[in-house]
Amino acid sequence: MTRNISIILPAKNEANSLEYLLPELRKRHPEEEIIVVDDGSEDDTTAICNHNNVTVVSHVYSMGNGAAIKTGARIAKGDILVFMDADGQHNPDDISRLLEKLDTGFDMVVGARQIDTHASFARRIANAFYNWLASWMTGYPIEDLTSGLRAARARHFRKFLYLLPNKFSYPTTSTMAFFRSGLPVGYVPIRTKQRSGDGKSHIRLFHDGFKFFIIILKIGALFSPMRFFLPISGLLFGTGLFYYGYTYINWGRLTNMSAILFVSSLLTFLIGIVSEQISALHYKNVEDEKRHTSRQ
Repeated sequence: MTRNISIILPAKNEANSLEYLLPELRKRHPEEEIIVVDDGSEDDTTAICNHNNVTVVSHVYSMGNGAAIKTGARIAKGDILVFMDADGQHNPDDISRLLEKLDTGFDMVVGARQIDTHASFARRIANAFYNWLASWMTGYPIEDLTSGLRAARARHFRKFLYLLPNKFSYPTTSTMAFFRSGLPVGYVPIRTKQRSGDGKSHIRLFHDGFKFFIIILKIGALFSPMRFFLPISGLLFGTGLFYYGYTYINWGRLTNMSAILFVSSLLTFLIGIVSEQISALHYKNVEDEKRHTSRQ
């Protein structure tokens, strides 16, 4: 199958890992476009990229992992985009497995990390929780919400660039956007290696874990608002009903607090309906393209 592939690596101070990763990538993909987006590095990232004959684009200052992904996706020439981390934790051999899965009819394929390859027990628990929460919100099984190794068809991925945040959570947003648009997402099990360089993740578990949680809620509201707002509305209504029963039995009247809870429940439900309509507008172009393609 004839296809053009662009391999995109966002990098910030990853010169040590790129020194051996880029030759391995070039050896396995001698004809493919390899793009390293230097996100304000202070080491020899640019020099190492030039030495290995790969395209390098530099941000004048650090803008975030998501911003680097967007930069790479915009300039890539391939009709298939492969994203992988530059810290050496991803195996270049897994790229071919992603592409094989993509050829079976998927529009995005994600490298799902096996649970015993996560850096720590706390990180395993956190990722398992995020996967479960995102699966519940989308209604689809999500095996790895935050994996940085993935392949996607460029024409679809670029439609969602404006939704992607500039920081580290682009995998979360892109995965849920593909599901929302009815674009099939597949998974390939992978095993990650120890990070090279300083050996430390740029993600702080508790601080950024809370950010991940907020991001999932935001994307959930964008992806499937009623799954987010309806339980909250039900909780408010149930609390108001319980409190009304309590006050009626003891004092024989409806209190202001019960009225506020009932009104809040109604407003939350209405916000969910409006959000559902707004959410559909984000994916209108994708639906129009699918209808146009089906007529051809």
